[in-house]
Amino acid sequence: MTLEITGKNIDITPAIRERFEFKFNKLEKLQVPLIKKHIMISKEPSKLFKIEASVSIAGGQLVASAEHEDLFGAITDLYQKLDRQLKKQAHKPNSRRASHSEKPAQAEDTTEYDDEVEFDEA
Repeated sequence: MTLEITGKNIDITPAIRERFEFKFNKLEKLQVPLIKKHIMISKEPSKLFKIEASVSIAGGQLVASAEHEDLFGAITDLYQKLDRQLKKQAHKPNSRRASHSEKPAQAEDTTEYDDEVEFDEA
Protein backbone atom coordinates (compact mmCIF):
# COMPACT_ATOMS: atom_id res chain seq x y z
CA MET A 1 0.00 0.00 0.00
CA THR A 2 1.23 3.49 -0.70
CA LEU A 3 2.42 5.84 1.95
CA GLU A 4 0.60 9.20 2.07
CA ILE A 5 2.85 12.00 3.32
CA THR A 6 1.45 15.51 3.74
CA GLY A 7 3.70 18.45 4.48
CA LYS A 8 2.52 21.60 6.21
CA ASN A 9 5.00 24.49 5.90
CA ILE A 10 7.61 22.01 4.64
CA ASP A 11 8.43 20.38 1.32
CA ILE A 12 8.58 16.58 1.16
CA THR A 13 11.94 15.66 -0.33
CA PRO A 14 12.87 12.25 -1.71
CA ALA A 15 15.17 11.73 1.29
CA ILE A 16 12.27 12.24 3.72
CA ARG A 17 10.03 9.90 1.73
CA GLU A 18 12.79 7.28 1.57
CA ARG A 19 13.32 7.47 5.34
CA PHE A 20 9.60 6.92 6.04
CA GLU A 21 9.42 4.01 3.59
CA PHE A 22 12.45 2.40 5.27
CA LYS A 23 10.87 2.73 8.74
CA PHE A 24 7.47 1.42 7.61
CA ASN A 25 9.11 -1.56 5.87
CA LYS A 26 10.65 -2.41 9.24
CA LEU A 27 7.17 -2.22 10.83
CA GLU A 28 5.72 -4.59 8.23
CA LYS A 29 8.19 -7.29 9.32
CA LEU A 30 6.01 -7.86 12.42
CA GLN A 31 3.56 -9.85 10.25
CA VAL A 32 0.70 -7.39 10.78
CA PRO A 33 -0.59 -5.94 7.51
CA LEU A 34 -0.65 -2.14 7.43
CA ILE A 35 -3.75 -1.18 5.46
CA LYS A 36 -3.66 2.62 5.25
CA LYS A 37 -0.69 4.79 6.21
CA HIS A 38 -0.97 8.57 6.48
CA ILE A 39 1.68 10.95 7.81
CA MET A 40 1.42 14.69 8.47
CA ILE A 41 4.66 16.67 8.86
CA SER A 42 4.66 20.26 10.05
CA LYS A 43 7.29 22.78 11.08
CA GLU A 44 6.21 24.63 14.20
CA PRO A 45 7.17 28.29 14.81
CA SER A 46 9.17 27.14 17.83
CA LYS A 47 11.66 25.44 15.44
CA LEU A 48 10.29 21.97 16.24
CA PHE A 49 9.26 19.40 13.68
CA LYS A 50 5.95 17.75 14.51
CA ILE A 51 4.96 14.45 12.89
CA GLU A 52 1.59 12.77 13.27
CA ALA A 53 0.90 9.31 11.88
CA SER A 54 -2.28 7.32 11.46
CA VAL A 55 -2.00 3.67 10.47
CA SER A 56 -4.99 1.38 9.92
CA ILE A 57 -4.55 -2.31 10.70
CA ALA A 58 -6.94 -5.25 10.76
CA GLY A 59 -7.61 -4.96 14.51
CA GLY A 60 -8.01 -1.19 14.71
CA GLN A 61 -5.96 1.92 14.20
CA LEU A 62 -2.58 3.10 15.46
CA VAL A 63 -2.07 6.81 16.09
CA ALA A 64 1.20 8.41 17.19
CA SER A 65 2.85 11.81 17.18
CA ALA A 66 6.37 13.03 17.84
CA GLU A 67 8.11 16.40 18.19
CA HIS A 68 11.84 16.95 17.86
CA GLU A 69 14.30 19.65 16.82
CA ASP A 70 15.67 17.38 14.09
CA LEU A 71 13.32 15.98 11.44
CA PHE A 72 15.01 12.60 11.30
CA GLY A 73 15.01 12.41 15.10
CA ALA A 74 11.25 12.98 15.05
CA ILE A 75 10.88 10.21 12.46
CA THR A 76 12.80 7.83 14.72
CA ASP A 77 10.68 8.76 17.76
CA LEU A 78 7.51 8.22 15.74
CA TYR A 79 8.75 4.84 14.52
CA GLN A 80 9.48 3.71 18.08
CA LYS A 81 5.99 4.69 19.25
CA LEU A 82 4.31 2.90 16.35
CA ASP A 83 6.53 -0.13 16.88
CA ARG A 84 5.45 -0.40 20.53
CA GLN A 85 1.77 -0.11 19.62
CA LEU A 86 2.06 -2.63 16.81
CA LYS A 87 3.86 -5.18 18.99
CA LYS A 88 1.18 -4.81 21.63
CA GLN A 89 -1.54 -5.33 19.02
CA ALA A 90 0.27 -8.31 17.47
CA HIS A 91 0.72 -10.10 20.80
CA LYS A 92 -2.74 -9.31 22.12
CA PRO A 93 -4.26 -12.74 21.24
CA ASN A 94 -1.41 -14.46 23.10
CA SER A 95 -1.68 -12.36 26.23
CA ARG A 96 -2.50 -13.87 29.59
CA ARG A 97 -5.87 -12.21 29.89
CA ALA A 98 -6.93 -13.57 26.51
CA SER A 99 -5.96 -17.11 27.44
CA HIS A 100 -7.80 -16.87 30.76
CA SER A 101 -10.94 -15.25 29.42
CA GLU A 102 -12.78 -18.57 29.18
CA LYS A 103 -14.44 -19.59 32.41
CA PRO A 104 -13.37 -23.00 33.68
CA ALA A 105 -16.00 -25.70 33.62
CA GLN A 106 -17.57 -26.10 37.04
CA ALA A 107 -17.69 -29.58 38.53
CA GLU A 108 -21.16 -30.91 39.13
CA ASP A 109 -22.30 -30.93 42.73
CA THR A 110 -22.45 -34.59 43.83
CA THR A 111 -23.81 -34.10 47.33
CA GLU A 112 -27.26 -35.49 47.77
CA TYR A 113 -29.72 -34.02 50.15
CA ASP A 114 -32.39 -35.95 51.96
CA ASP A 115 -35.82 -34.77 51.04
CA GLU A 116 -37.17 -35.69 54.40
CA VAL A 117 -35.81 -33.85 57.35
CA GLU A 118 -37.05 -34.70 60.82
CA PHE A 119 -37.20 -32.07 63.51
CA ASP A 120 -37.50 -32.77 67.19
CA GLU A 121 -40.31 -30.87 68.73
CA ALA A 122 -39.42 -30.18 72.24
